[in-house]
Amino acid sequence: MILIIKLILLCLLGIGDGARILAPFFLPVKSHLMMSNAIIRELVKRGHEVTYITPLSLAKENLGPNYKEILLPHYNTWADISALMKTNSAVDMIDFSKLTHMRLGQHIGIKSTDLALAHSAVQDLIHAEDKRGKFDLLLAEQFYNEGALMLGHLYQIPIITVATFAYANYFSQIFGFINPLSYVPNVYLSCTDQMTLRKRLENVVITTVEDVMREVSYYPAQDAIIRKHFGKLLPQVPTVKQLERNISLILLNSYMPLTSPRPMTMNMVSVGGLHIQPPKPLPEHIKSFLDGAEFGAIYFSLGSQVRSADMPPEKLKIFLEVFASLKQRVLWKFEDDQLSNIPDNVKIEKWLPQADILAHPKVMVFIAHGGVFGMQEAVYHAVPVLGMPFYFDQDVNIKQGQVAGYAIGLDYRTISEDLLRSALNELLTNPKYKANMDKASRIFRDRPLGAMDTAVYWIDYVAEHRGASHMVAAGVHLPWFQFYLLDVSAIILIIALIPLLCLYVIYRKVKSLRRVKDNKKESKSE
Repeated sequence: MILIIKLILLCLLGIGDGARILAPFFLPVKSHLMMSNAIIRELVKRGHEVTYITPLSLAKENLGPNYKEILLPHYNTWADISALMKTNSAVDMIDFSKLTHMRLGQHIGIKSTDLALAHSAVQDLIHAEDKRGKFDLLLAEQFYNEGALMLGHLYQIPIITVATFAYANYFSQIFGFINPLSYVPNVYLSCTDQMTLRKRLENVVITTVEDVMREVSYYPAQDAIIRKHFGKLLPQVPTVKQLERNISLILLNSYMPLTSPRPMTMNMVSVGGLHIQPPKPLPEHIKSFLDGAEFGAIYFSLGSQVRSADMPPEKLKIFLEVFASLKQRVLWKFEDDQLSNIPDNVKIEKWLPQADILAHPKVMVFIAHGGVFGMQEAVYHAVPVLGMPFYFDQDVNIKQGQVAGYAIGLDYRTISEDLLRSALNELLTNPKYKANMDKASRIFRDRPLGAMDTAVYWIDYVAEHRGASHMVAAGVHLPWFQFYLLDVSAIILIIALIPLLCLYVIYRKVKSLRRVKDNKKESKSE
């Protein structure tokens, strides 16, 4: 009877109908892996067989026999950036230019791809003799992870990518649509869809620079890595641009109202917030600290990359002085034991379960750097945000919250006691921020299907339809001059110029005849 029950449960879970999924995620950034890890867990839970190539192991979770893992060697991205940029911490990245951020992203992507493809277990996958039917689908990250697409080409399987950072303007070329730069801001540009003339000009310049850098520098570097690891195996190695044309679908880490409306193709699916799970019980010491917050609590965390402990003493003093003056309790993710003069209403911990804390009813404000995952969690649990962005998309995420009325942004470089105290008091006492956040939370939660269910549905769909080519826009396969209608524009221009050219020829002819006539008159007069 027990055996029969187990067999019934296996059937209900769909085991036996699951796809064999190869999931190479090379980028060693913990926040990015939050999304991919959540998807992998769910796929395994639903009966799919997953081979996960990852820099962060899930082996301790005992996901079962359907889960196989290739653990990549440790690559310390921040140590690499520190050596490259002569900086001590991620806090200093606030002063880097947009161009520098682009270059750093490309540098990390190129290096992590090379290290991953060189790994012995990945090499075994590359050089496996019998590849036919071993996998049904490739799931990879759409963030400087293009070399992973070669595994999909090698095994001749459909490809789904995951955009952990939500959206990029170069998706226009990859998915075959024209991106309106008049109201779709570049992720490196700190503005919303309401752009002034100056911001629109800046948007065009930044997007053009990014496109040129990808074409001139980044793509050739990724192509070189692909040739390095696959050149001896294949008679003809495709380029990154050719590989990107084989992407069947992309899962975007975005959803209303955190992302402004914009054009998307049918194979671009928004699943932002899929990593958010029902809140788990808090550790007892954290729970009692928040439960005892008579006037509410503030949660302070700068994420997994930016460390509060790296802030200089003068900045720490500002926060400690302001926190000491508040009647609210403050729970602060602080990565060091050396913080002194901690006020009685402040509790520091090296690690904290962020989403579970934001779900606590006593938490009134979230002091954050504006990373996409933290902003999703804040909106989901309806906690107003005091944002201090440092780099990449954090600034635009906070700007979006300011426009929607549920966040206040401060510049970390110019922050003072007065500015910090004023911003916190505004968020704590003005009910409009909570009301606006409640509205945003309702929009974010209101979906025809949950974020994770949506993601898994489309993964199953692409596997079932062997790539679902009917969802891919024809623009993907057009050469650039046809894609932008330059050939049609040239014909229209020629047609428009023909009458002008005819008039010019007539004018020249008439002028010439008049000149001849005038010359004859002059000859007769003489």
